[in-house]
Amino acid sequence: MLKINNLNKSFHSELGTEKKVFKGLDFQLNHGDFVSIIGSNGAGKSTLLNIIMGNTSPDSGKLYIENKEFTNLASYKRNTFISKVYQNPTLGTAPSMTIFENLSMADNKGKKFNLTLGLNKKKKEIYKNILTELGLGLEKQLDTEVGLLSGGQRQCLALIMATLNKPKILLLDEHTAALDPQTSKLIMEKTKKIVEANNIPTLMITHNLSDAIKYGNRLIMLHEGKIILDFKDSEKQDLTPEKLLRIFQTKNTTIKDDELFSL
Repeated sequence: MLKINNLNKSFHSELGTEKKVFKGLDFQLNHGDFVSIIGSNGAGKSTLLNIIMGNTSPDSGKLYIENKEFTNLASYKRNTFISKVYQNPTLGTAPSMTIFENLSMADNKGKKFNLTLGLNKKKKEIYKNILTELGLGLEKQLDTEVGLLSGGQRQCLALIMATLNKPKILLLDEHTAALDPQTSKLIMEKTKKIVEANNIPTLMITHNLSDAIKYGNRLIMLHEGKIILDFKDSEKQDLTPEKLLRIFQTKNTTIKDDELFSL
């Protein structure tokens, strides 16, 4: 599905110092993979997603989707087959537009349409059915501006919009970090249901070790731009947050627990 070969990326500060984020990184995301990505600050998690999205260019290396290279493909073209849900829901929704308008915009992603053609009223019933499954009452607010919704409602809407047309890859960038625990759990359960029902290959950045272990079939740990742990299926199911921290500490003795993740 997604393959990254020999990825290299460095950033230079105003003082001229160089920070190497990735040095020869290899990674493969397979069909059916729901991968949690954990790691300390500066490990390269967000940079990896930004490179996949095309918002950041690698220094060298190649990216493939279904064996077709897309390393130099423009970001707007990647948006036709890659979707992303951000920590801030305003980055994935249009606050001044209604729920119906937002869903219509997402539904027509990658298609040529004007606003009139994009607002297909015949789709309203379909959208209502999708929103009803969330259990948040959004199906009754299709004509409500998104900016008036709660943070949890907006993030649920952003998730629906990102997966409406079943992207080839879904990227989740700490998409529950700004929510309260109860709402975060709701969003994670909805994420699990949508990803598994549609078999969408997914990469999810999280600082919550419990979520990283509970959700998905695979967990990778990034440190200093390298994948130092890669647990799959039964290996992942046997983990606990405490065990994961101990494994990490055997490899890295210079970082304290509170600099890493939340439990």
